Amino acid sequence: MKIISATWIITCDENSTIIKDGAIVYDDKIIEVDTLLNIQKKYPDAKIEFCSQNSVLMPGLINPHVHLEFSSNTTTLKYGDFMDWLNSVIMNREELTKDISTKYILEKLDFMKKTGTTTIGAISSYSFDLEACVESPINTVFFSEVIGSKPDMIDTLFSDFKSRLNMAKDKKSKNFIPAIAIHSPYSVHPFLIRETLKIAKEEQLAVSTHFLESPQEFDWLHKDEGGFLDFFKNFLGQEKAVTKPMQFLNQFDDIKNLSFTHCVEASIEDLEKIKSLDAVINHCPTSNRLLNNTKLDIDKLIKLDIPFAIGTDGLSSNNSLSMFDELRNALMIHTHKNVVYFSKKLIEAATKNANKALGLNKGEIKNNKDCDIISLVLPNEVKDSKDLYMNIILHTKNVEKTIIGGIDV
Repeated sequence: MKIISATWIITCDENSTIIKDGAIVYDDKIIEVDTLLNIQKKYPDAKIEFCSQNSVLMPGLINPHVHLEFSSNTTTLKYGDFMDWLNSVIMNREELTKDISTKYILEKLDFMKKTGTTTIGAISSYSFDLEACVESPINTVFFSEVIGSKPDMIDTLFSDFKSRLNMAKDKKSKNFIPAIAIHSPYSVHPFLIRETLKIAKEEQLAVSTHFLESPQEFDWLHKDEGGFLDFFKNFLGQEKAVTKPMQFLNQFDDIKNLSFTHCVEASIEDLEKIKSLDAVINHCPTSNRLLNNTKLDIDKLIKLDIPFAIGTDGLSSNNSLSMFDELRNALMIHTHKNVVYFSKKLIEAATKNANKALGLNKGEIKNNKDCDIISLVLPNEVKDSKDLYMNIILHTKNVEKTIIGGIDV
């Protein structure tokens, strides 16, 4: 048993409890959280670790959607238009992945840990990132991704997917959890969707998918036209989308832990269906800005009571894998939202909502939750607790301490 104390504790529980001069009792799980005074009375002989002045303890950040396999990109890929970006990915794919090593990806994961991320949802197309995710102390839900829409390639693609999924399942542990990703409605044949979701249901695996990320995807899926038409004709000899948006969504019934990423072009009907699936929407504001010059309509999600999480996406469409950088960008992009109120929503999105997307026992500081917590230090005193969330987002670059499963890593 250990005890740690800070000036503030943000719990991110159902009541959004904030404790001034608080303390957490923990081992691998959180045993108790209360004021320091009450903890000292209950455990009079216990040694207490005190964080710095103006410190905050909060749940570790959860990044439910990150691609690690293209982490070597800095200036190679094109931004500003989704099709320009996609074509540049196709052209430079081998160059960007040839030098990716376990050591290189571990360096990226170490950076994420130092910037407060304790859990990730890693979307893996090739399993180049598998060993690094297994070695890292960061909790990983490892989404083996299925992709491919050509009918004559289905058997080969499904076999490759199952091989990669089995590799992940062989590495399963407390901190490494296999899961399934379906790339998108435009890029995966309905047969592959059906068969991979069958596995997910039988084995109760979390599922994630990209959905309606760009105007070009919207035009292709709804009208078989637009920027994707030339792309599919040139690369795959296809002139019609393999599925329509609602047909795609209807295949996800009975998936327990489900998330849809982006959804910036989703209709009200699409969102209502996502709501009925009890799914989470992963919002990647920097990626959307760079690729589409657009953003998710947060107000629609709030009105429909759909939880949203915050993800960085990968360095193929971002310049940082820091969740605090992403939270700052989200705060600045959604200019119509009250900065104090919205900061609270964003912190909750990056903790308990992201936990729901991945189906874990994290994201809150409360009894019996996994002890994944971070401590950070604000530059000066915060007088009003309502301003804590905003100041955490504005001022945090690196964290003082990262604790995962009760261990200071």
